[in-house]
Amino acid sequence: MRLGQWRPHNPLTQNGKSYRGFASLLWLGYITDVFQGVSGFWPYKRLKRPPSSTQAKPHTIGATMRPPVTESELRPMGKQEAEKTSAKGQSADGGDASEALDRLRASIDTVDARILEALNERAAMVQEVGTLKQGSRVSPVYVASRERDLVNALRAANPGPFPDAAIAPVFREIVSATRSLEERVRVAFLGPEGTFSHEAVVTQFGSQVDLCPVTQLEDVVKATERGESHFGVIPLENSIDGAVNPTFDALMESEITICGEVMVRVSQNLLSQSGLSENIVRVASIPQAVSQCRNWLRHNLPEAEVVDTSSTAAAAQWASEDEGVAAIGSSIAAEAYGLKFVEEGIEDRRGNTTRFAVVGQEMPRPSGNDLTSAAFTVGRHQPGALHRLLEPFARNGVNLASVQSRPMKGKPWEYVFFIDLEGHHKNENVGKALQEASAVADSYKILGSFPRALAAPLGAVGRGTDQ
Repeated sequence: MRLGQWRPHNPLTQNGKSYRGFASLLWLGYITDVFQGVSGFWPYKRLKRPPSSTQAKPHTIGATMRPPVTESELRPMGKQEAEKTSAKGQSADGGDASEALDRLRASIDTVDARILEALNERAAMVQEVGTLKQGSRVSPVYVASRERDLVNALRAANPGPFPDAAIAPVFREIVSATRSLEERVRVAFLGPEGTFSHEAVVTQFGSQVDLCPVTQLEDVVKATERGESHFGVIPLENSIDGAVNPTFDALMESEITICGEVMVRVSQNLLSQSGLSENIVRVASIPQAVSQCRNWLRHNLPEAEVVDTSSTAAAAQWASEDEGVAAIGSSIAAEAYGLKFVEEGIEDRRGNTTRFAVVGQEMPRPSGNDLTSAAFTVGRHQPGALHRLLEPFARNGVNLASVQSRPMKGKPWEYVFFIDLEGHHKNENVGKALQEASAVADSYKILGSFPRALAAPLGAVGRGTDQ
C-alpha cells in the first residue's frame, strides 16, 4: 500500500466510516442466506421464501420500489444468451441492462426488508426472555460460551457467498443490540475510549453496551467487585511482551472471577486528520507503540518529531486537534476521534496478539471447551515441590496450557505459580487434579473457569500494555 493512501481497515468499513453498528446490518443483503440456511439452529422459525415470480407482488419499502427479479432472470445464462444480453446492454441508452440492474436492486431491497423482519422477530423474543427473568436468577444476561457457540454453528452452516470471517462481527452486533433490550450491560475497562481495551470490549460485547472507562487497571477490578459494572475487561498477557503482572496481582487480591477471554490481534496504525503523510510534523503515542514501529518510522518519516503521550487515545485526541500531528493507535481510536489512516499495520513485527480476561461476579457453567486458571504457592525449600504440584495434572490427563511464576507480595524470593489448564473445574478429572495439587501446595486459588475464546479475528487490533 502506498504511503498516504487510505483504505478501509476491514471488510465492514467503507469510505472511512465503520459499518459495525446495528442499523448498518441492513446494508449487508447477503446475510439472509445465513438466516434461511440455519433455521434448525436459529431461535425462531424459518422465514417463508417469497412467492414465485408469477405470483409475486411488488414489495415496497419506499415509493420508488420496483418488482423483484424473477427466477428466470436470475438463472445462469448460456454463452449465446449471455452474448445477446451483452449486446443489448451496449445499445444506445443501455436501457435493458439498466432495467435489469434496477430490478436486481429492488430484489436486494426486498431481502433487506426480510432481514429487518427477522431482526425484529428476534428482538421480540429477547424481550420475552427478559420478562421471564424479571425477579429471578434463571441465568445471566451475558453468557460468553453461548455467543461463541452461536458463531461457530453459523459458520459451519454457512453455504456462502457471505464470508465466514464476517459472521462473527455481524452477529455480535445483532446479539449486542437485542441483548440491550433485555438489560443494558455495563463494562469497565482501562480508558479512555479509543484505547485497545476499548477495542477488546467491542470485540467481546458489541457496541450496544454502557462503557465504564477508568484510569487504573485496579479500578476495573474494583468497579466490577462493587457492582458498578456487570463485567470488566483487563489484559492478561501479550504473545511477545508476556504477562501483564498487575492484572495477576489484582486477581489474587479480589473475589471476582474470570468468566471469559478475548483474543485481540495486534496492529498499529498511523492516523491523522488528512490521511496524508506530507502534512505530518510530529508522531505521537505511548513509548511501547513507538518502539514497535521504530523501523517503519525511520524509513518513512525520518524527519518527524516523536512525542510520548500517556495513552494511544491521548495521542489520537491530539491528532484530531492538530493537522500536523499523526497518532500511532488502533482502528477504534480512528473511529472515536474521526481520523483517517495514513498507513495501516506499521508495526515491525507481525503475528502479535493480546489476551484479555473478562471478569465478573459469577463463574460460568461448563461449556465443553473451557480453560481454568488457578494460582498455587509451594515451599521453596522443599526439593521437588513444583514437580509434586504438577504431577497430578499429568496423572489425571489434564493438559497444562501455561505455567507462569510471579513474586509474592511481601515475601522476597517466594513465588506464586499461575497455571492455565484445559477443562472446567467441575469436570471430574480436572476437579480431581486440582484437589490433589492443592494437597501439596501451601495455598491455592481458582481464578476462574471460563469458555475459550474464538481465535483473534483478522483486522482486530490490540496491544499488550496500553490497554
